[in-house]
Amino acid sequence: MDRGTVGSAQSGRLLVKVREEGSSAVVTPAGELDHHTAELLREPLEGCVERGFARMVVDCSQLEFCDSTGLNVLLGARLKAEAAGGEVRLAGMQPVVARVFEITGADAVFSVHDTLEAALAD
Repeated sequence: MDRGTVGSAQSGRLLVKVREEGSSAVVTPAGELDHHTAELLREPLEGCVERGFARMVVDCSQLEFCDSTGLNVLLGARLKAEAAGGEVRLAGMQPVVARVFEITGADAVFSVHDTLEAALAD
């Protein structure tokens, strides 16, 4: 499989890595996704849409916290990806992050997978 690192961004509380995996972009945020760090995730997600990735998989396995701002970044990326004919899948959510999606109902609008491998499978 093609596994190339596309880029990364970091602040004190969030590191975002992006890599290609076949025809998918795997975006891995690590740390806390909130009002102060959301832009670090928004930019790479929008960049993946602009580069024409058919599928973006957000590997949430290292995401320790997500507030409403972070949730809105993911929802916005989903809408942009779908408008461009693509999709956003989420993988490996920790219970604290999964709870935010469950409470808000956002888990019903995303394709959510237990593992990265499952999210990458066709």
